[in-house]
Amino acid sequence: MFDAIAPRYDLLNHLLSAGIDKRWRARAIRSLQLTGRETLVDVATGTADVALEARRAGATGAARVVGVDFAGAMLGLGRGKVLKASEGERIVLVRGDAMRLPVASAAVDAVTISFGIRNVQQPEVACREMARVLRPGGRLAILEFGVPRIPGVSALYLWYFKQVLPRIGRLLSGHTGAYSYLPASVSTFPPPDQFMTILRRSGFSDVRAVPLTLGIVYLYVGRKA
Repeated sequence: MFDAIAPRYDLLNHLLSAGIDKRWRARAIRSLQLTGRETLVDVATGTADVALEARRAGATGAARVVGVDFAGAMLGLGRGKVLKASEGERIVLVRGDAMRLPVASAAVDAVTISFGIRNVQQPEVACREMARVLRPGGRLAILEFGVPRIPGVSALYLWYFKQVLPRIGRLLSGHTGAYSYLPASVSTFPPPDQFMTILRRSGFSDVRAVPLTLGIVYLYVGRKA
């Protein structure tokens, strides 16, 4: 499914979020409090938007980024973007599984995953893997969709998310199931309190869930204990 929608993936991300997705990624990178010397692993890197954001942040970004994803077509597009940005020496993209990261234990300073944790077959396994590859004190930032809690906003958002978004997605991507899968996967993902419990059990401390854009998205942050 992800390979099939890869050619239109970036366009639809920007269109369906009205461009706010760029702000979400920038906020996630800022939350890591990087100094420009760190190595960062971006899990479910897709077309490398977060990896590139981590490098664009300069002195508050990462010195080196390893992006991991299982979708070959996504990685192919990501490599093109990395080369176009002249970041080929600083960003490495690798095909791999979030539940078995191809990274040594305690080898990196920061880990990110944006809108990908809900797609992992066993999210708790991926969370333990992210803790494994982090050095003690290393930082985590996860972006994932949520549901706004403000009554009127919640109803409007759910209507857009379940009725409008799938139609636009099908029209522009040509894929019948991908953008129906999106709201379905969000509805089955654990709510913030439960997901924070998973992160704590996986080895993270100082775990917080920060609602962004009225709770449409949550930024989960933590530190390896």
